[in-house]
This record gives sequence, C-alpha cells and structure tokens, in this order.
Amino acid sequence: MEEYLIETHSIDYMNFHIQEKVRELKNQSDDSLDYIKRCYMFVRDEIPHSWDMETDIVSRTASEVLENKTGICWTKSCLLAALLRANQIPSGISYQLLTIADDDSEGYMIHALNTVFLKDLNKWIRLDARGNKEYINTCFSLDEEHLAYTIRSELGEIDYHDNHADLDERLVHILNECESILEISTDFEF
Repeated sequence: MEEYLIETHSIDYMNFHIQEKVRELKNQSDDSLDYIKRCYMFVRDEIPHSWDMETDIVSRTASEVLENKTGICWTKSCLLAALLRANQIPSGISYQLLTIADDDSEGYMIHALNTVFLKDLNKWIRLDARGNKEYINTCFSLDEEHLAYTIRSELGEIDYHDNHADLDERLVHILNECESILEISTDFEF
C-alpha cells in the first residue's frame, strides 16, 4: 500500500498550492469518504480537460494542473491522486486504450483514471475525473463504476483494470516533449 501514498515527480503533493487545496477540502469535509468525494468533484468539475477548453497548455504534473487550471486525463489523474495521497488515502492510476474517432480509422489513445483505496470498506474503487460534457457523464460511486468511456472491444478498445502507483514513464516522456497539447499522441498499448 505504501507505493500508493508516496510523492512522485508527477504526483507532487508536497507542492504549496496542492497543500493549500488539501487544507481547504479537508476543512469542508465531514470524514475521509466525504473528503474523497470532494477531491473527485473538484478535479472533475473545476479543472476542465484541456481538449474541452481548446487550449494548448501542457500541464505535466499535478501541481501544474492546479496552477494552470487545466489538464488532460493523464495529469488530472495525477492531481486527484496528489490530493488523496496528501491526506494518506492510497490512490493509483488505471488506463484504457480507446479509439480516437468513432471507429478505429484514426488509431488509439490512452485514457487515464484513478484507483482509490477505501480503508473503511477495505476495497479499491475506480473514479474517472476526466470531466463531464455532452455524452460523457461520470459520477462518484462506491458500488458501480461510472467512467467516461464504455469500452468497445469490437474496435480493439481495452480496459486494463490495472493499478499503477505513478504516471507511466512513456506518458511522462510524451508530456515533456510537447510544447502544445495538440502534439500529444500515443501509439502504443499498455
């Protein structure tokens, strides 16, 4: 469980701005479950997905997502993990391989979401803080996953149902190489 609590380069929860947001959310929360939900709602609803905003800003770490007030799913997942880990709640990152278009004609992309360990219930759940928009409606649930995307295996899409302690190094490399969010692409499977 320790690896899901450590600070990493991408999940930089000791950053002053993240610590400030942690205190704010904790002060508003009744208990740890309420804190988890508030963190999720904050990242989902108050940090827009960069593609939805049509911005070219590249946020590379959790703290940059908070400072830039935007990020893609990869780094929004880092921010949610940072907010949770800063309060000693284990969190990781899970991935899905999705088509870019409505079919497989334009290739695939990697989507990231979070895993969260609920100590009181002794179980892991997955939460998708990508951000809602038309045709995407995620929500906080303890019992049933409400993720941004439904996997279409007939198109080669994959839900890995994995749990990583940090953002995949290949994704970190892609983020570090890009000057604009429009340059981001993935051409590999996990």
